[in-house]
Amino acid sequence: MSDPTAHHVGVTVTDLDRAVDFYTETFGFDVVDEFTVGDEAFAEAVAVDGASASFAHLDAGGAIVELVAYDPTDDPISDPDLNRPGAAHVGHSVDDVEAFYADLADDVETLSPPRTTESGTTILFLRDPEGNLIEVLDA
Repeated sequence: MSDPTAHHVGVTVTDLDRAVDFYTETFGFDVVDEFTVGDEAFAEAVAVDGASASFAHLDAGGAIVELVAYDPTDDPISDPDLNRPGAAHVGHSVDDVEAFYADLADDVETLSPPRTTESGTTILFLRDPEGNLIEVLDA
């Protein structure tokens, strides 16, 4: 068996264009690849009959954020809940969380203003337009 290495963090969305706009405008990520997959092998791999999806890979400074929009979306995305097994979020570091927060567009939903934890790390949680949870923390 080969040693695994990290490749990407996947985030399922319903509107790929809106999600790409959000991540490129809010975080300044560059789109490095866009593609669609919809063959039988993909449907079998994700265990959804007839599944097809559009993807966008974004360069998040050494990591790839993979945005995935299934077509059609069979099950609506449930609202992520921080305090449950299986909860997930994407984390991004910035030089200054307070400045990042101050520059956010008015329509970006945050859970609270930036907070400095007992470990000394300043964090901010926000949601993308699909409700996916994103943590922003000091670099």
